[in-house]
Amino acid sequence: MGQNRLGEFIRARRDLLSPADVGLAGPRSVRASGLRREDLATLAGISADYLSRLEQGRERNPSHRVIKALAEVLRLDAEATEHLHRLAHPPLACDAFGGEEVSPELERMLGAWRDTPAMVVGSELDILVANPLGAALYASAGTRNALLFVFLDPQAKEFFVDWEVIARRGVAALHAGAASLGGNSARREAIVERLCAESADFARMWAKYEVRQTKYETMRIRHPEVGELELVYHTLRVNEAPGQLLKVYQAEPGSLTEKRLRELANL
Repeated sequence: MGQNRLGEFIRARRDLLSPADVGLAGPRSVRASGLRREDLATLAGISADYLSRLEQGRERNPSHRVIKALAEVLRLDAEATEHLHRLAHPPLACDAFGGEEVSPELERMLGAWRDTPAMVVGSELDILVANPLGAALYASAGTRNALLFVFLDPQAKEFFVDWEVIARRGVAALHAGAASLGGNSARREAIVERLCAESADFARMWAKYEVRQTKYETMRIRHPEVGELELVYHTLRVNEAPGQLLKVYQAEPGSLTEKRLRELANL
């Protein structure tokens, strides 16, 4: 994976648009796939040469005005726009520092939640710590890294009822996490390189460069011990440890999933 993350992101999002998406006419047979660099530059109010240098990594300090204009033309949502700004103006290295150790206070809090699966996930999507019910939820995973499980474990597509949705969320979260910490760690680089080499699905999703940090989502899994579970989960940032996320899962009160979670807690 290259180091020109800003240029890679702009090119990937440009490729997702058609001329019609931005109000340009013209027969598709004459146009290459995606939005032409010249068209994006014109609509953003910059020169094609400047955009070319941005995409190739020869220009690395675009103004906030340029980034705002590119985000508008590329139809980026608020989170993707923030990601683009972070790529263009990353935080200082000292701001990006954060260990992957979970504070004892947070770990104790998780342990007190006996009826609710909960875990802390690191910046590379490793499960750093989980309470007993959270650990039981993913007991069948052969790795602590969520993406390695999703893309490389043969049972993952059976485990996750909506596997494609879960996979896309994970890839988008990894993209978002890299920018929030101001760049890539050696471990993240290694994970991405391995997944690109061993999973065509991951390589396809990674190239689209979707950026999204999950906050409130639903998930359905087929647990090997208690059957299908339908869960809602909240994702919260751990302020004292940049890059870490607290994930808390809940079942609808009175539902079959709530009953099955109680069964899982007693196994």
